Amino acid sequence: MNTSITEPVEASRTDAYFCEIPSDPCVIVMFGASGDLARRKLLPALFDLARHACLAPRFRLLGFARTKMSDEDFREHATEFIPRDNAPSATGYSLKDFTQQLLYLPGSYDDPDAFRSLGQRLDELDRDANLGGNRLFYCATPPDVYEHVIEQIGKAGLAKPKSGKSWTRVVVEKPFGHDLESCRELNAKVLQVFDESQVYRIDHYLGKQTVQNLLVFRFGNGIFEPLWNRNYIDHVQITAAESLGVESRAAFYESAGALRDMVQSHMMQLTSLVAMEAPARFDATSVRNEKIKVLQSIRPLTGDSVWKHVVRGQYGPGRIEDEPVRGYRQEPGVKPDSSTETYAALKLHVDNWRWNGVPFYLRTGKRLRRSTTEIAIQFKKAPHRIFGEQDSQPNSLVLNIQPNEGISLSFGAKAPGSQMDVRPVTMDFEYRKAFGTANRDAYATLLNDCIRGDATLFDRADSVEAAWQLVDPILEAWQKASPPPFPNYPAGSDGPRAAEDLLASDGQLWRPL
Repeated sequence: MNTSITEPVEASRTDAYFCEIPSDPCVIVMFGASGDLARRKLLPALFDLARHACLAPRFRLLGFARTKMSDEDFREHATEFIPRDNAPSATGYSLKDFTQQLLYLPGSYDDPDAFRSLGQRLDELDRDANLGGNRLFYCATPPDVYEHVIEQIGKAGLAKPKSGKSWTRVVVEKPFGHDLESCRELNAKVLQVFDESQVYRIDHYLGKQTVQNLLVFRFGNGIFEPLWNRNYIDHVQITAAESLGVESRAAFYESAGALRDMVQSHMMQLTSLVAMEAPARFDATSVRNEKIKVLQSIRPLTGDSVWKHVVRGQYGPGRIEDEPVRGYRQEPGVKPDSSTETYAALKLHVDNWRWNGVPFYLRTGKRLRRSTTEIAIQFKKAPHRIFGEQDSQPNSLVLNIQPNEGISLSFGAKAPGSQMDVRPVTMDFEYRKAFGTANRDAYATLLNDCIRGDATLFDRADSVEAAWQLVDPILEAWQKASPPPFPNYPAGSDGPRAAEDLLASDGQLWRPL
């Protein structure tokens, strides 16, 4: 049984996220502008912001990449993943208006001359468009290029603000390093050029509405926070499942795997948001201070505890939506004897007053039965079962992050009839139904925050390093031992049997995908 909680949607609310105050005029320099991330995610997100009046009318976007293109070529290239049937917005803003702001400069990421040319071009744009010297550098390149880009920005003298009234910021995509040592090295190089306050380490999961709403849900409502502790919560499950395989990312994935790609970043971020204490105020410093306390409180997994509390897997051939799919080792670009994990499950403990004794179960994987990302809070059973076995099902609170963003609460209710028949029901809140069709893309949210100087949803250097400190011992243990007999779960399943055993040892079950 399902009960939806919604409120009427007024027609005017379908464009509810128009910005009443546009951001500062600025130039956005997008390194890697010819790549997939720029074309599929960043450029459509920026167009969405522009048509909702969130970008200043005088903004400019300057693409920078090795590929040789003219401004016109880049404009055509940039709109590949922006729907051509976009009608002008309520402000009258059109795709043509957007493309007129796009410019391009070809160059190599380690060429000082290219960055001197970049500096000259930025000065010209400042003068011609009256941008006030505000600059946002976005590293949308492969990770091995980050250091080159940062170093050349510094050498060209582009990292410091042009004046006391202007700003300069840099966005760095994950993965931020491939282990703790490389993360520290990258942090050191970035902070040699930029101040920490200028650096925005982006994780697009944090731009999703449900993730942001978790803070409001916990700290903006009086009825939930008193229950958010070891006295009432039995355990927490965090799932990030994908039905897709590695697609065109085999080269990256072979050197990363699920632990580096998902657990170190997305999963640790979600864990810290679930477990954090209330910040003193809702600003970047306060929120990030509380998040890192969680990461520092997680019990390290070392030695035998890695084998007891961590499971890895790799998908083999199987079927998804009744269609045959190949195994990971048969994917183009993957070694036929690859030991890279495509699945990881962990049992964590947060050793502090609030969460003592409450296990956090994390799982992520590719080619699973269904794509879904959710946080499930499992409450303890009622202490006395007056209705017998019928009321044995515990309550759960589920925050659906994707694909259908929302929140659901399950509880027992009496079914109609003369017998005391207790059945589980849910109350569901869905963003789309409650607030209309407007649901800003995660990248649009984060880009908007970055341009406005709000770092609340971005990672700080110490937080990234703390996450790597938790993951590094697992990687080291795996490197010293032979992997399980891969593949150990078929595509289209819920994952390896060992992941089920991980919870079964505690008398628990994973939520069904």
